[in-house]
Amino acid sequence: MNRKFEGFGYGHVNPPISDSAMFEFETAAEMTEMFEIGLPGRFLYGRHLSPSNALLAESLAELEGTESAAVFATGMGGIACALMQVCSAGSEVVASRTVYGGTYALLGNLLPRFGVKTTFVDMNDLATVERAITPKTKVLYCETFSNPLLAIPDLKGLAQLAKSHGILLFVDNTFAPLIVKPFELGADLVIHSLTKYCNGMGDHLGGAVCSSREFVGQLLDVNQGMSMLLGPTMDAQVSSAIRKNLQTLPVRMKQHSANAMAVSQELWDRGYSVVYPGLPSHPDHSRLAECANPDYGFGGVLTLDCGNRDLGDTFMQDLVSRHVGHLAVSLGFVQTLFSMPACSTSSEIPETERERMGLSTGFVRFSIGVEPDSKTLAMEIADSADRILRSAKRRSA
Repeated sequence: MNRKFEGFGYGHVNPPISDSAMFEFETAAEMTEMFEIGLPGRFLYGRHLSPSNALLAESLAELEGTESAAVFATGMGGIACALMQVCSAGSEVVASRTVYGGTYALLGNLLPRFGVKTTFVDMNDLATVERAITPKTKVLYCETFSNPLLAIPDLKGLAQLAKSHGILLFVDNTFAPLIVKPFELGADLVIHSLTKYCNGMGDHLGGAVCSSREFVGQLLDVNQGMSMLLGPTMDAQVSSAIRKNLQTLPVRMKQHSANAMAVSQELWDRGYSVVYPGLPSHPDHSRLAECANPDYGFGGVLTLDCGNRDLGDTFMQDLVSRHVGHLAVSLGFVQTLFSMPACSTSSEIPETERERMGLSTGFVRFSIGVEPDSKTLAMEIADSADRILRSAKRRSA
């Protein structure tokens, strides 16, 4: 059966890409009405919304079970717009201490210049979170799996806490699409860096905010909407590509999780202190198991503390020399990636705060890919650990 894509007519398996930056009106009155209240199924200007971006947003809202969604040129663009839509001078945010470094820098370095204060806390301790809330607090901000330490907060508890104080819960679900649906657990807004799992191919940047029609409407408002006024617009070519890749997300997430479990189990069996939410040794394993969709496992990210930066470097270089993945930042790529966050994606966080978090300079984050032979991948990574880390331990003894 031919499918009808709004604005494109019938017959397309994949919708055409809208390459128009502006859209024609039949009358001046219609144009005025579009600026004032909007018209269903009509488009105003590419910075506001386009058919291609609307289709991707529709798919993402369906993914997260929300009423609506908005897409952005990058994940940070979506985070910044969502926070600035809610906060103004004098507002406060309570955020997880272990968020992604870019988010930490936005909250801790940039937004204070505009009078917005952030208190960073242990988001797994509800009593601590509640003590940090003041009458000025507008948002609780956390990640489903914290980046890179993989702490998993009690989203139901945080949602109840937010509602009791009349504030919003923002959850970055970049690490766990399909695995966890924060909106179903009470979150008000779900964020994605589409660059990661949703796209999965390492070729496009993108971000998304999934929420109510009301909130997305506020983001797109021509007079006060942060998406409209700050202009972090996703290109139509990119939104089309991400939407097509999104269709393989269920298959990819299953393989990411299966491979990560195989690698984690092999490292654990050899005596390494690997951190992976799928292992019973993870402190939040039971909490995740209660709310996760078992069809998609426990995600594709794991961590291993090599002890110090030199050992971490040597370990990763050994993997590179044996063509086991790529020494690169980011995650959710079809091939395995690894990096040391303290020296890269979390370097924005002050050293004293990293120490307080337990993020050492030898801490290696793996984003396990969808390689077809999970056993071989697990053996190759564990063998490198034996060759570099265990040998170093014997020498020091």
